[in-house]
This record gives sequence, structure tokens and C-alpha cells, in this order.
Amino acid sequence: MIDPILFTINLFGIEFVFRWYGLLIGLAIIIGGWITDQEMRRRGGPAEVIWDMLLWVVPAGIIGARLYYVLNDVAGGGQYFVQDWRRAFYITEGGLHIFGALITGLLATRAYARKHKLDMWLLLDSVAPALLLGQAAGRPANFINQELYGPPTDLPWGISISADHRVGEWRDLTAFPEATTRFHPTFGYEMVWNILTGGLILWLARKYPQQFKPGAAFFLWMVFAGVGRFLIEAFRPDQPRIPGTDLSWSRLISGLLALAGAVLLAIRLGKIQSGLKLPEAYKIQAAK
Repeated sequence: MIDPILFTINLFGIEFVFRWYGLLIGLAIIIGGWITDQEMRRRGGPAEVIWDMLLWVVPAGIIGARLYYVLNDVAGGGQYFVQDWRRAFYITEGGLHIFGALITGLLATRAYARKHKLDMWLLLDSVAPALLLGQAAGRPANFINQELYGPPTDLPWGISISADHRVGEWRDLTAFPEATTRFHPTFGYEMVWNILTGGLILWLARKYPQQFKPGAAFFLWMVFAGVGRFLIEAFRPDQPRIPGTDLSWSRLISGLLALAGAVLLAIRLGKIQSGLKLPEAYKIQAAK
């Protein structure tokens, strides 16, 4: 096992804790930012604007990730935050959700684009592969925190989970001995999926630039992100279910995301006729 705490510093009687999770998420943001910057340059957009935009997007993403996590738990019937609403602010205890980060991050991106007169389609298509590849870079943090795993498995890549990090029936060490029980590393499955699909978007957008008009890369991200999460959620018992069903809220949203992306991509590629007007080219303008 790897200690989740990287190191601590005591300054003026205040202890600052630095965790692997924060380091890896920071690395993921840097990787995602670099990929987005390269994609914007390739499409003729302004260079390095993404680093200024991250000052808007990152704080918004953190707030959204925490808010979504809390609301998702409450919607699934959880009482942890209902019993004490102040727990919503205990972010160091864990509890962030990528969907919330995406929602508020995109809202912040929209606000930044309007303020600096940037083409939103240019930003969305540039960030599409970065969302997948950046998220993949941060997934090893889940291994260190021993979270986002699936049911027991005999597969050779199964991972050990300590008793204090287990959920539900798997806490029973008589039935699931700590020394011999291994679990599906679902975070690893998602990491591999994101690397493959993020790389595929990069490759397709370069090989078929005429077909990848504004919106195509982002719509393809919607499909890949939705399908991947929908499949992997089937292995995750920790996600709150819709009351009265065995379907998690996250899995429902993932399915809807993939479906919407598929329809929009078909419209973009001319496979479906609709009244939706999509631009034929990006509006390139230097950021102010």
C-alpha cells in the first residue's frame, strides 16, 4: 500500500498536509492544459490562452465536483450530508465527482469565451481529447486512496483493498479475507479506456480534418465518455442508486450523454437532417 499523504509541513503551528491525490490531479490538469493548448494551435487558435482560462475553470470545477458528489449522495438516499450539512465542506475527507467538474468547468469556459471573444466550438473541440487523457493521468490517485474499485475477482490484475476501505458485504473478512481477496480495479479500466479513446480522437481529428468540422471532436467525446462510464459503472457498488432501482444516477447520466453525443455527431456528419445549425469553420480571433 502507498501512504496517501506525500508529506506534511508545520508552519506557525498549522499543519499543511500534501497528498498524492492533489499532486496527481494537478499533474492531470497540466497534461490536459498542454494537450488543449496544442490542439488550439493546430486549429489556428491563439496560443497559451488555456493557461489563463484554467484560472477560471479549475476553481469552478472543484466546486462543481464537490457539489455534484454531495447532491448525488443525497439523491441516492444517503444520510451523511443530511445529518450534518457542514460535512459538505469537508473536502479533505474525499468526495469529488467528475460530472460536477465537467458541468461547472464548461460553464466557466463559456464565461471566459464570451469575455475574451473566443470561439466556444474551438475551445470545446480542443479540450475534448484532453478531458479523457487528463482524467486518465489522475486515475492512479484512486489506487493510492483505495477507492473506485469493483467486486472481488480472480483475475491476475485484481488489487488488494484494506478492510477500512471496503464497502457493504466486503467488509466481512471471514467471507472475504484481506490477505487473499482481490478486487476489480475499475479506475484502471477507466484509465485505459480514456487513453485509448482520447488518443483516437486526436488521431481521427488529424487524419480526417474535413470531416471533423466544429463540434465533431466534442460530440465524439460525449459518446466515448458516456459509453465508458456507463459500462464501468456496472462494476462499481459505491455509486448511489436511483431509489427503487439498481441503476445509479451516474450511469443514467452517462447513458444520456452518450446518446446525445451520438445524435449530435450524426447531425454534424450529415447522417441525420435537422434544424440544428452548426458552424462550418471556427471563428479565429486573438484573445484579448
